[in-house]
Amino acid sequence: MDKIFLSELKIDTVIGIFEWERRIRQAVIIDLEMSADITKAAMTDNVIDTLNYKSVAKRIQEFVAESSFQLIETLAEHIAAIIRNEFSVAWVKVRVNKPGAIRGSKAVGVEIERGAQSS
Repeated sequence: MDKIFLSELKIDTVIGIFEWERRIRQAVIIDLEMSADITKAAMTDNVIDTLNYKSVAKRIQEFVAESSFQLIETLAEHIAAIIRNEFSVAWVKVRVNKPGAIRGSKAVGVEIERGAQSS
């Protein structure tokens, strides 16, 4: 299986369970891996024949910036659903990091995989 990835997509959003977190915007960092058959695109050299990562990034940036979740788990689940449903991706891995959430830790986060991964 071929994969297309986006790394360290930084987006400010409202995220967190504490009252003070609900009043501010915090950065989350998102990493994505998506299944894609890139064979045709490699042959044609045409973006129409592949998963357009710029379109994926733009859609996720807009969604996350407008969202307001308490848990990064919920945010990750919604991101996975958007990618699978709107971009016809069979398998996706979503990693959401929340930098500075725990004192002494660079970041904390979740990583989920949705869909069937082919080999």
